[in-house]
Amino acid sequence: MANDALTVDDIPVDGSNPPGGLISVWTLNRPEKLNALNKDSHTAIKEQCSRAESDPNVRCIVIRGAPPPPAEEGKRQKPAAFAAGADISEFSGKNSDDVRPFFEDNAWEAVWSLSKPTIAMVDGFALGGGTELALSCDIRIASERSKFGQPEINLGLIPGGGGTQRLCRLIGYGKAMEMVLTGDMIDAEEALKIGLANKVVSPEDLEDSTMAIASSIACKSPYTIKVAKRAVRASLELPFSEGVLTERSEFVALFDTEDKEIGVQAFLDRKEAEWVGN
Repeated sequence: MANDALTVDDIPVDGSNPPGGLISVWTLNRPEKLNALNKDSHTAIKEQCSRAESDPNVRCIVIRGAPPPPAEEGKRQKPAAFAAGADISEFSGKNSDDVRPFFEDNAWEAVWSLSKPTIAMVDGFALGGGTELALSCDIRIASERSKFGQPEINLGLIPGGGGTQRLCRLIGYGKAMEMVLTGDMIDAEEALKIGLANKVVSPEDLEDSTMAIASSIACKSPYTIKVAKRAVRASLELPFSEGVLTERSEFVALFDTEDKEIGVQAFLDRKEAEWVGN
């Protein structure tokens, strides 16, 4: 763990093969600031990305926000938040030369670049950089009380963590433009309808639902999972015809792996596959 802005729990996965599989749960830990992303948050996330990428036992990553602390007597309870944007106090008085190095080496791209599957477990506000962090993940599971938005326009800014690009590819040009230009929030139901959220559940069921998906992924062949993610990602970068050729190349190459033979034989024998990871 790089600093207190992020806590990390590596949870063993029953039935993973090769043995020792882990789901790495990263919790944004600034609940008093609605888990707003600051310099320490980015540093910690980037360090954990490097660690997870190099650790063969980490099979899936879940990113969440710390729940709000109980309200002090006489004070209003803070709402739940995944990450309520960037810490705006770090923007004051800065010019382009000040912020360019930070945005050229940021946590959003570090998460996006991971070869391992990532899931955003969103409970409450995911705004600005928080929505962008969720967009950097492969899958987004949200609670019914979640709200998403890109409100940077209200600060005289635009999304700077990949929001204009990933949002458009995920939900389409028109809806992305509406969210970016108005800065308005959308609720979980709308997020599900437009494809921003994969699934919406009650706050009480959020952790179990997210971990069930993470566990399912973590029990697959870790090598094949990487190939599958790489192939799907190619659809975002390549023209359709080139993407189909890329998929075909990845598919054919898997016929030279041990896990392909293990998986096929397990299917024929009606047994659970015991992957070796190559």
